[in-house]
Amino acid sequence: MDVKILVLGQGAREHAIIKALIRTGTPAADITVAPGNAGIAREVACQPNLDPNSPTDVVKFALEQGAKLAIIGPEAPLVAGVSDALRAEGIAVFGPSKEAAQLEGSKSFAKQVMAAAGVPTGMARTCTTIDEVISAIDDFGAPYVIKADGLAAGKGVLVTTDREAAIAHAESYIEMGILVEEFLDGPEVSLFFVSDGTSVIPLTPAQDFKRAFDNDQGPNTGGMGAYSPLPWLPANFIEEVEEKVALPTINELARLGAPFIGLLYCGLIITKRGIRVIEFNARFGDPETQVVLRRLNSSLSNLLYKAATGHLEGVSELTFSKEVAVTVVLASEGYPVTAAPNRPITGIQEAEATGIEVCHAATATVNGELMATGGRVLSVVATGQDFEAARAKAYEGIQKISLQGSHYRKDIAAKADSLKVSE
Repeated sequence: MDVKILVLGQGAREHAIIKALIRTGTPAADITVAPGNAGIAREVACQPNLDPNSPTDVVKFALEQGAKLAIIGPEAPLVAGVSDALRAEGIAVFGPSKEAAQLEGSKSFAKQVMAAAGVPTGMARTCTTIDEVISAIDDFGAPYVIKADGLAAGKGVLVTTDREAAIAHAESYIEMGILVEEFLDGPEVSLFFVSDGTSVIPLTPAQDFKRAFDNDQGPNTGGMGAYSPLPWLPANFIEEVEEKVALPTINELARLGAPFIGLLYCGLIITKRGIRVIEFNARFGDPETQVVLRRLNSSLSNLLYKAATGHLEGVSELTFSKEVAVTVVLASEGYPVTAAPNRPITGIQEAEATGIEVCHAATATVNGELMATGGRVLSVVATGQDFEAARAKAYEGIQKISLQGSHYRKDIAAKADSLKVSE
């Protein structure tokens, strides 16, 4: 599909989207990214000074460039109403309206939608004071699940058996409001659905790793790695989630007058009582996007444009590579607790020469030198005939990259072939 595309964002998720667009047929010359990062700028045109959260600035630039499709990567521009402003000017947008994006921007709104739609999820209580939080955690019992009722860059959720830590986490985010939820036990699954407001098309499932260190130790992060597909999923899992979760949610938002056009991220857990929704996001997840789109063979631009213009019925069945994909995130020293100073990165070209893909997250070119500028710096993505082969390639690649003080998990997808789901 030959249209000018504007992508908003600057992380590894957006880099993965760019790579998938190009890999599935979109000319690099037709893509512009704002603001982008050092890695993205090596592949397509970037606008580093454009604020992706400013509806006025984004619309002005999109009209000047003749963009026909805008793809919004992060959640912040959605909550800021950028998609609404673009649509008002007749530009097709892959990304929900400000109202529909509350599905991610407000955990309590998401719970209300799920309740109205009959979507299976855990019990929860909305709290606006610490006294209410304490009452709720004592009622639900340990392990305690504390969620900030707003955008917290993937760090607003704490699951702990430490009562004092739960209360302290709630105190950090109490101004947003807090959701205290029942603890759900079982393997987690990320499943993306592309929606045009009335219908959905599923992508391939993935599993991500939220804890900072091996064996799920350490604090929660935005995600330290992921893999796809999930060979251990029950039969008809995708169909069940579509029927019981995705479509009822899309239908309820349409009923509320807030049709959801974009990417519905379903964060799921398979419990002994069945599938439950942990959370919704209103955009592609990071780092799952890096493995899901790496396996996509169908045209990504066609899929997203059809969704943005309300015509998913015209999309033929998506195809995905039979190879597996694994991504490992390289993070700066201290992430996610402390911020390291900007430091040089070397070895990426040597890593890519081994056959892996490197998606840049927080990088910039300073005086000709590539620098790490944030917590999660790179996602190394590898494919292979099986998980053993893909993992070997990913770790061979990441070991060639040098960043002082950096860390990464060594156990991404280590149990992918052995994980079992109890019936």
